[in-house]
Amino acid sequence: MANVYRRRRLTAALTIIVGLVIGAINFQQASPGGGTLSTAPQSPTGAPLALDGLRLLSVKGRAPKTDYARSQFGDGWATTGGCDTRNIILNRDLSNVEVDQACNVTKGTLDDPYTGKTIQFVRGANTSASVQIDHVVALSDAWQKGAQRLTKSTRVMLANDPLELLAVDGSANQQKLDGDAATWLPSNKAFRCQYVARQIAVKLKFKLWVTQAEYDAISGILDKCPKQQLPVE
Repeated sequence: MANVYRRRRLTAALTIIVGLVIGAINFQQASPGGGTLSTAPQSPTGAPLALDGLRLLSVKGRAPKTDYARSQFGDGWATTGGCDTRNIILNRDLSNVEVDQACNVTKGTLDDPYTGKTIQFVRGANTSASVQIDHVVALSDAWQKGAQRLTKSTRVMLANDPLELLAVDGSANQQKLDGDAATWLPSNKAFRCQYVARQIAVKLKFKLWVTQAEYDAISGILDKCPKQQLPVE
């Protein structure tokens, strides 16, 4: 019984950490083009529309990938309150979550946004990779579209920002690699509007740009869902 109570306390603590991390997200940063989300036209519910956010992004070609390495965005996941970012996001995105004494999510159910599948997650050497944490804007893509101009500490923030992260099917994440919206989209078409809206929000927040091909791909998706809002966590 003591173990059950301890697990409940750990789960509650991890939930509080998730809330604190997500609550720290600020969407009022200026875009490279000079606009801000706070000045973008609002939807009827008050949240900025994704199409309007897209128009605030600068459109440029890719910068060289020279000097890119994952370590440019930090050495692995950051830790907040004793819990690493991976487990914070697992706790946020999975249901029926169980947590061990080390703040690791050991079990849970993922309704995968990328494929539409339901995945039963079990932590383990041979099973953990079935659910991976995707950087919605791939870090290599971010590097080539403005992140190399950011400070190292800001890049670490980007790589650990809950806005930038989703728990997803591991095989889908591997297929994506460093693709942007012009080269890769979730097979679950019902999620594509939300997916590109999140990419826009990340790029606005961290002052990244899009290529013309990427802009056109995102615009084409949002034309089918013009009322799609930017995510506000």
